[in-house]
Amino acid sequence: MKPLQTKFSADVSEHSALSEYPRPCLVRTSYLNLNGRWDYAFTDSPDIPQQFEGTILVPFSPECALSGVNKRLEPKGFLWYRRTFSITRPQPGKRILLHFGAVDQIADVYINGAHAASHTGGYLPFSLEMTGFLQSGDNELIVRVQDLTDISCHARGKQALSPGGMFYTAQSGIWQTVWAEIVPDNYIERIFFTPDYDNSRMELRVLTKEPAAVDCMIAGKGVDSFCISGMSNETIAIDLPDFHPWSPEDPFCYQISIRTDTDRVSSYFAMRKCDVQTGPDGKRRFFLNNKPYFQAGVLDQGYWPESLYTAPTDEALLSDILRMKKLGFNMLRKHAKIEPERFYYHCDQLGILVWQDMVNGGSPYKSWFVTYLATLMNWRHLPFSDGEKHFSLLSRSQPEGRAEFLREMEETVTFLYNHPSIVTWVPFNEGWGQFHAADAAARLKQLDPTRLVDHASGWFDQKAGDIVSLHYYFFTLNFKAEAARALALTEFGGYSFSMPEHSASETVYGYRKFTSAAELTAAYEKLMERTVLPAVQKGVGASVYTQLSDIEEETNGIYTYDRAVCKLDPDTVRKWNQKLKEAGFSENPTE
Repeated sequence: MKPLQTKFSADVSEHSALSEYPRPCLVRTSYLNLNGRWDYAFTDSPDIPQQFEGTILVPFSPECALSGVNKRLEPKGFLWYRRTFSITRPQPGKRILLHFGAVDQIADVYINGAHAASHTGGYLPFSLEMTGFLQSGDNELIVRVQDLTDISCHARGKQALSPGGMFYTAQSGIWQTVWAEIVPDNYIERIFFTPDYDNSRMELRVLTKEPAAVDCMIAGKGVDSFCISGMSNETIAIDLPDFHPWSPEDPFCYQISIRTDTDRVSSYFAMRKCDVQTGPDGKRRFFLNNKPYFQAGVLDQGYWPESLYTAPTDEALLSDILRMKKLGFNMLRKHAKIEPERFYYHCDQLGILVWQDMVNGGSPYKSWFVTYLATLMNWRHLPFSDGEKHFSLLSRSQPEGRAEFLREMEETVTFLYNHPSIVTWVPFNEGWGQFHAADAAARLKQLDPTRLVDHASGWFDQKAGDIVSLHYYFFTLNFKAEAARALALTEFGGYSFSMPEHSASETVYGYRKFTSAAELTAAYEKLMERTVLPAVQKGVGASVYTQLSDIEEETNGIYTYDRAVCKLDPDTVRKWNQKLKEAGFSENPTE
């Protein structure tokens, strides 16, 4: 790949590498950011190396330019990280937690030579208590990483050891913030906010190891502050008789301070409701806060040329969201990736809906089936079971992989539960690693009844979940409305226009190729006028254009890979997003 970078790289240094507080839904004042320069080594042995090769800038993976390494971790090898830090041993009644935002894929943590924790899963956070491992003065922290990428059943998203087309450069290692905090023995472990919109109430659960009295102060812009009390590990009802609802047009959030006798955290919550109801035209449509709301979305894969999975700066995360809002989009489909929590925080604060994919895994894909034959089957509306007899075709033969997926699906819901911007869970996409999708949908609704479920995005519909999910790249768009589920065009477009000076690859991948921005815009307008708008008029309640930016060979982005050029005419995109919203009975104006 040709070296390419965004404008944000200039703001990255060992002293400023993603220094923002990483967990905005549960904030404490005690905080030690461990990003910055670490020692690194690649070895063939699982034993701690005696020598390290150089330094790496954490939290950027070694495969990317911003790390300063530019070397791939091979499936049979080991990647090692080492740094020292000084921290005062806590007073009696206190403990110190160590947090990893994400380490891809298999991590072992050593503190002062002792093995402290293991974790498998490259997309979710994990924590450990390190109090008992600490010593006076300097402490040594070592992390060992293995990454099998796409030759195992572990979650991998779009990463590939042989990238090309719609699969991208594999990354590994620490790719989100590493940090520590001091907490009391009976600390607030988690908080959960569950909005009861129709009854003007927020239900709060504060989880602690031992029961504790809880006092909460709630405030907000233009809201008189008030206090409520309750007990941890029980539901605390926050009555809000004249509440201020949250929406992309008015992303209002309440601020809350939560106290126990030993701990204090701050957070925020929002009142919003997302469901499927019968619209003014008699068809099932998406509703937000009990009003029809067309969701004009874009596919967001979260890759960066200089830093792969890790946005170079917090501002970079913000900029992608703001760019899409300025184009009139009100929804992002976060595709095959889980972002750091600050991404969802920005979506909450700026006001944009999120459809969150679970990260796919399984054995290597059978492209002849999942990519090609399945496309034809979907167009012909041919039924297909994702049960045991088809596990092999769907790359889900390994029982350990299926169990791991379900565990990580539940962990994803727990991790992101409090973000009001997230309105839909997407467990499976285009049959990649799909199995028992109807059961997965039922489990998701049990875990989280406040959100919708798109159980099988694109094809292999099992007649479950809340959504009939359509992908349109080839053939004609063929669908019919249902009595219970809403219709959504969850991928379409994929139109390609390569700008060599802003591209990382000479190879161009896309579903239709164009030679100029004017030609691309004209084709986009024709697509919207002849296919998408009529579909919305017939009942489609959400659309997802592919995609936010180019990624490596895949040049079908609205923006170039370096985020420097908007390839579609912005006014045209805004115009058509507004037309879709009006056709979908939305009252929301263009952003």
